[in-house]
Amino acid sequence: MTLAALMPLQVHSQTAGLGAAGELVDTDTLRVCADPSNMPFSDESGEGFENKLAEMVAAGTGRSSVAYTWFPSIPGFVRNTLGAIRCDVIMGYAQGDELVQNTNAYYRSSYVLLYRKDGDLAGVETLADPRLVDKRIGVVHGTPPSANMAAAKLMRKAKIYPLVVDTRIAPSMAEMMIRDMTAGAIDAAVIWGPMAGYYARKSAVELAIVPLTKENGGSRMTYRITMGVRPSDQEWKRTLNTFIRDNQAEINKLLLSYGVPLLNEQDEMMTE
Repeated sequence: MTLAALMPLQVHSQTAGLGAAGELVDTDTLRVCADPSNMPFSDESGEGFENKLAEMVAAGTGRSSVAYTWFPSIPGFVRNTLGAIRCDVIMGYAQGDELVQNTNAYYRSSYVLLYRKDGDLAGVETLADPRLVDKRIGVVHGTPPSANMAAAKLMRKAKIYPLVVDTRIAPSMAEMMIRDMTAGAIDAAVIWGPMAGYYARKSAVELAIVPLTKENGGSRMTYRITMGVRPSDQEWKRTLNTFIRDNQAEINKLLLSYGVPLLNEQDEMMTE
């Protein structure tokens, strides 16, 4: 990555195709802020579900094309992309984060427990299940499930995976965890649902995917995912909300095709 890629685009270069008064949103090109190597979400090759969703948004909001500002998912992502006015939307952002203005949520998912379907953990639904006590469980450092695992005294034998991985040169943590499970290095894994669902489909062994919706206290496991825009871009937010409302069924179909565990408001797995 070059220094030039980190520098904010000058505001005067945004004058062509501006949106509503006071909004620096390009009305001809959908300008997306994204990680270039973060499957199944986004990828420079355009294979992620957020890439596909961006194409749908462009067509549905009258944009002629999609253009990307690529930046890794590390601290500074929002500041160097959306905040620098180099792009106009982050396709996937957890509801409630104050760094962006959230649209309405277009899906709801959770952290999941992943284990072999043919193993001795069949039926386990919570991290407090005593059958997990002597198992080696993979978890990503600093993620919400680690607090629940600590409360259940599961961290002593846990295998900790790094929070930040340069996926341009190494597999994602979800991919690493599933490889380790297949090889017998760990017995189970706790992963963010969309990543678990996508990589579990590529596994050589059949894996159970159990949303952690029955935890009794501890950290929050379920999140609503929105699109993120600048706080000043109120009309753009309304446009995206209209798109989400009118295209929810097609969005669900896209997400399910990538294995994303979709949850309704009753925490039940959705199939359509």
